[in-house]
Amino acid sequence: MNKSKRKKQQKRKGSLRFWLIATLLLVFVYIWLQQKDDVYEIWPGSPQDVIPITGLHPLVAESEELLVRKAARRGIDVVITHGYRSIEEQDALFDQGRSSRGNIVTNARGGESYHNYGLAIDFALRTPQGEIVWDMERDDNGNGEPDWMEVVTIAKDLGFTWGGDWANFPDYPHLQMDFGLSINELKRGKRPPDKP
Repeated sequence: MNKSKRKKQQKRKGSLRFWLIATLLLVFVYIWLQQKDDVYEIWPGSPQDVIPITGLHPLVAESEELLVRKAARRGIDVVITHGYRSIEEQDALFDQGRSSRGNIVTNARGGESYHNYGLAIDFALRTPQGEIVWDMERDDNGNGEPDWMEVVTIAKDLGFTWGGDWANFPDYPHLQMDFGLSINELKRGKRPPDKP
């Protein structure tokens, strides 16, 4: 065998070895990521791949993230639609259906909502087709229980109060942590601790 054929053969073997090692490395990384509990935080296109909600109390923010992850483990894609809301944003929502167009969606003026203090979130569900819905009867994970109520159960286990339990004005997408503080106490400047 001449020298140039031997060099070409060695070059092919080296190239083949490189691609084999690279492929094996990618397979190991993929398997490792699939076994991690927090895969939803690092894998693109996951339920966490949405705009983060800012302005939330640290414990509410931590519980919100846990809610999304725990629901995802059950095959439910939760989307957080609202978190902290300024006084002006709350007033604009209050005006909706009253002095501006649309349906009435809240009875809380600015300063009268737990959203204004970073203590509340609102949620919706994302269907397998990518549609955002507020359908309380859907069962996309196919376990015979409405996905909405599964999310509510997880939220309550995490310490949230559900607006759907309110008698006067049920607010089904609403979850809050009031830490035993009333709106009047919050208006007077009282705040929950940042740590449990």
